[in-house]
Amino acid sequence: MNFRDQVGIAFVHLRERKRQTILTALGVAVGSAMLVTTISVSRGSSSNVIAKIIDTAPHVVISAERLVPLAPDNLVGQREGRIALVTKNITQNEQVVIKNYAEVVKSIQPAEELLSISPFVLSKVIGRNKSRFTPCVARGIIPSLEAEIAGLKKNLLDPNALGELAATPNGIVVGDLLAKKLAVGYRDRIVLVTRNSEEFPVVVVGRFSSGFNAKDEREAYINLSLAQRMEGIAANSVSGIGLRTAQVDRARYTAGRVQALSGYKSESWDETNRNVIEFYNRNGVITLVLVGFVFIVAGLGVSSVMTTVILQKVKDIAIMRSMGMQSGSITRIFMLEGLMIGILGVLVGTPLGHLICHLVETIRFEASTAGVIKSDRLNLIEGPETHLIVIGFGILIAVISSWSPARKAARYMPVSILRGEVGG
Repeated sequence: MNFRDQVGIAFVHLRERKRQTILTALGVAVGSAMLVTTISVSRGSSSNVIAKIIDTAPHVVISAERLVPLAPDNLVGQREGRIALVTKNITQNEQVVIKNYAEVVKSIQPAEELLSISPFVLSKVIGRNKSRFTPCVARGIIPSLEAEIAGLKKNLLDPNALGELAATPNGIVVGDLLAKKLAVGYRDRIVLVTRNSEEFPVVVVGRFSSGFNAKDEREAYINLSLAQRMEGIAANSVSGIGLRTAQVDRARYTAGRVQALSGYKSESWDETNRNVIEFYNRNGVITLVLVGFVFIVAGLGVSSVMTTVILQKVKDIAIMRSMGMQSGSITRIFMLEGLMIGILGVLVGTPLGHLICHLVETIRFEASTAGVIKSDRLNLIEGPETHLIVIGFGILIAVISSWSPARKAARYMPVSILRGEVGG
């Protein structure tokens, strides 16, 4: 018996039990559709988070942690054969900073992949507007340099805010959620209270919305000179330096090169946000595993149908074995039935998954500030490889599920069947 005959017999068996075959195939179809949708949502969520991080954070950040010691300028005493140095003389309240940052900027110029360089000073303060208080982080910047570093220019709700900030020494650009918390608008005055209880009145000259709720409700931008005064550090000192690179995917390599050139610890965007990225990737994997159990249930359905068919076809099996058909041919016939159910299921399920993805993409809802990212929709990434993976996995589950019943059918002895020892 050739392969074509085996396919014909398998098809006849399934056709005789149309209802059961269709219901089993629908189980595989539902699993396929759910897996296509889940993979698309998972990939879309992860990609959306990564895109937001890239758009709202420097590609590389040089911190104030010195890895290569500076030439000692704090010689305390010297005796013959012995030198005494003070290696670290920082009080608890003194901030670790990059001193003479202009020299650091000059030292990293050989890194040709750098597009923008922007020094900054971070100051943890309390924003106060009359009876409203909220903790926030004021980021001291040079507006003309910061504009392209973290996508700030395109995230501005007031297009001229950076120009006005540069022209207003005590100006401030606040996140839109922070502005709502403090109930302030354009040209309103608020007070920034530092950790030393010093008060610095500032004027709101604009707002921004990055899409990251934590950033929009806690961050604000002020002029670098103001931040330096608030922190009590010299005019040539900063908390760190933000860099934007020509190739985002090579940011880690660039960070290593910058670190070697500057002597200060440097981190790429993916290293700094490793926890957030791993959280979303891990959640995506867990979701896929849970949805994968739908396929396992569908596989049990395939196995059940194959077992029922075999019990009803035991006499046919006895006749075929008596006519000289090999046990391997019997196994192939029933595994072909599982293959046909799997193919039918994925051919219905993957287009259904595509339709569900399309419907989900059209859904719009009110943007929420409860999550990490502000969004009015679910972002999906549906590619051909998603459908190929689901098709392959669906067919594989159906074939594997039919293997055990098929092997059982091949082990039946014709004499035992004809004697009635095996029946359906």
